[in-house]
Amino acid sequence: MRSGQKAVWSTLPIVYVWVDGIYMKAGLADERACLLVVMGADVTGKKHLLAMQEGYRESKESWSELLRNLKARGMNEPTLAIGDGALGFWAAAAEVWRLTKQQRCWLHKMRNVLDKLPKRERSEAVKSLRAIYLSQTREEAKAKVMTLAKSWRGMFDRAAECLIDDLDRMLTFFDYPVEHHKHLRTTNPIESIFASVRLRTNAMKRLRSSRSALYLIFQIVKRQEKSLQRLSHAEKLRYISLPSAVSSQTVLAA
Repeated sequence: MRSGQKAVWSTLPIVYVWVDGIYMKAGLADERACLLVVMGADVTGKKHLLAMQEGYRESKESWSELLRNLKARGMNEPTLAIGDGALGFWAAAAEVWRLTKQQRCWLHKMRNVLDKLPKRERSEAVKSLRAIYLSQTREEAKAKVMTLAKSWRGMFDRAAECLIDDLDRMLTFFDYPVEHHKHLRTTNPIESIFASVRLRTNAMKRLRSSRSALYLIFQIVKRQEKSLQRLSHAEKLRYISLPSAVSSQTVLAA
């Protein structure tokens, strides 16, 4: 299911995108399926729902279909994509959005790391993990990662390995304006919207068809989309180079 309105990228290129596979307790035809969701921020800092369709979160094929559809509809290649490391999205993006940089979500990373620690260790670990992504520089963040991982060696090896896994993609956000870092570290724009969707899960159970449930979810998401805040210091977006031939500077100057 996709928005019927005129595509935002027909006039304003998309700079950042957030992607996630959202599992719902009701409303999907297959209990293994999820909603593949793509949200983006245009060069003015406004966030938009770009795509939402049923698929499989870990499936490269499902994500490839969605991304190719966006490309066929004229969407530019964004400069950065933010998502969970487990998504089949990354394999699909490597083929469809070859020049888009990748940032893994810190909320998902933290959940994965904490799951590998005893409960008694988690409170202190949360503080240490937050200190990493709140670092002033990439080098400072890397140093904190290595120090924390070293402190866990021999006791919590699985947590240490999870922490350092794919470290470069955890720190891509440092390539962008510091004012945008809080927006680029996580998939929160998607998760915040779907918190409201889940409040209506019980109502969805009474719907007769998957199509009806998807339509209701889509309408809730579109309403919530209107309340999303613009990116902080949106004026800095005009200086970010897009990998596509269309540049934000050209569009804004038109």
